[in-house]
Amino acid sequence: MHHDDGDTIRTEVRRRYATAALTVHEVSAGCCAIPGPEGGFGATHYDAADLDVLPATALAASLGCGNPTALTELQPGQIVLDLGSGGGIDVLLSARRVAPGGKAYGLDMTPEMLELAQRNQAEAGVENAEFLHGTLEDIPLPDASVDVVISNCVINLAADKDVVLREAYRVLRPGGRFAVSDVVLRRPLPPRLAELVGLWTGCVAGALVDTDYEAKLAAAGFTDVEIVTTHVHDRASIEQFAGQLELPADLDLASALDDVDGVVTNAFVRARRAP
Repeated sequence: MHHDDGDTIRTEVRRRYATAALTVHEVSAGCCAIPGPEGGFGATHYDAADLDVLPATALAASLGCGNPTALTELQPGQIVLDLGSGGGIDVLLSARRVAPGGKAYGLDMTPEMLELAQRNQAEAGVENAEFLHGTLEDIPLPDASVDVVISNCVINLAADKDVVLREAYRVLRPGGRFAVSDVVLRRPLPPRLAELVGLWTGCVAGALVDTDYEAKLAAAGFTDVEIVTTHVHDRASIEQFAGQLELPADLDLASALDDVDGVVTNAFVRARRAP
């Protein structure tokens, strides 16, 4: 199956994350289930003070690869949009930081995740947040309506990154900021690995090479593009991830692991819409 089959990728991603939402109490790793430098892949990037104000299910459903709320200083009165908001952890944290007068939106295409996020919002008592059903390729918000776009290990899952980045640019106000955590590649994956849907839904094969990410952001209109690597996944961590996937029987795993050793990274991706 080719990785440009957008409908198939979207269906598989939705299925995987619906399952994660329904089994949230069993979720203990991030979207890719690749261990980060502290043993976890998402939750360990948050300060203890932040986690103390969140429901346990919001933390358990943190299927990310970083903490995008730490990438930019949010101010009271701002409007924030989280692309692929999952269980809502980044939306709820953002909503607290932009209060009073601000609001945080979460966008997700998986109904089960939206339901989980709304339950977490009610438990946390956060009123200035709203969760929207939709896709990253068609954001249900007006032009120039958002001050900051964040995302946590989700853009790599999209089949058409160009459309996603153009949509993010569209909804940002002039001078607005793009601040996401994502999986980024140091070089292209071998074609055989890039075609495996299981790797797409696990965040690896859908990831962009760093130079391609920069070019696509610039093509969408962004300026001040910056990609900062926060963690490089070695052969051992990728092998642990691969053990959780249904890989083809004829795949030479040892050779494949050699091909991806040091290629997959967690990164902060920042950019700005010109004033």
